[in-house]
Amino acid sequence: MERLQKVMSNCGVASRRASEQMILDGRVRVNGVIVRELGTKVKPEQDIILVDGRRLEIQPKHYYLFNKPKGVITTCSDEQGRPTVLDYFKRIKDRIYAIGRLDQNTEGLLLMTNDGELANILMHPGHMVDKTYEVKIKGYIADAVLQQLADGVLLSDGMTAPADVYYVGYDTHTGITSLEITIHEGKNRQVRRMMEHFGYQVHNLRRVQYAFLTLSGVKRGAYRALTREEVMELYKFK
Repeated sequence: MERLQKVMSNCGVASRRASEQMILDGRVRVNGVIVRELGTKVKPEQDIILVDGRRLEIQPKHYYLFNKPKGVITTCSDEQGRPTVLDYFKRIKDRIYAIGRLDQNTEGLLLMTNDGELANILMHPGHMVDKTYEVKIKGYIADAVLQQLADGVLLSDGMTAPADVYYVGYDTHTGITSLEITIHEGKNRQVRRMMEHFGYQVHNLRRVQYAFLTLSGVKRGAYRALTREEVMELYKFK
């Protein structure tokens, strides 16, 4: 049994709050009866749910791990005609979307789903989901800066939480420093902004791990379905 507004939101009718208003407005019927109570629970696979007279189609849940290439944007469509993540999922007929975002020039691990509940769990700032990035910057980085990155950086939208920062090495031929940074926040373009705060230009940024999930076996531009066990493990962040 699930709350009606949650079922509506998961099926892509509207956000949960907008779905609640639709219920209050008497626009939703369950098994022929108008439902106005927000606490109503339904069995989506059995009950006949009508929204504005149209039957709600219950989509099977999809969970994918995608290795996003650089230059691809994390939206469903783009007015400028740039490639989007959904261009790689044309074989999937049901509506899916990304959990969180990677900016256009950041590549790597991105989770795609149509499970709104799981998306909300993983994006909730209080659930402390680790995300690890490989960072390549131009120039040499001092130990003092590494410590400040780990302790927290004051950005325009507040101080970043402590991060795990691992120095990989410095290439004397290219002048590139390699780092690994693990954060558990979701501030917009956070890792890039952390580096820019100290005047460093990001040469390449790739997310290589999300919680316990890695890119192992998934080539750039490819994806794989998550296993049932992996999905259950992600739900433990709730």
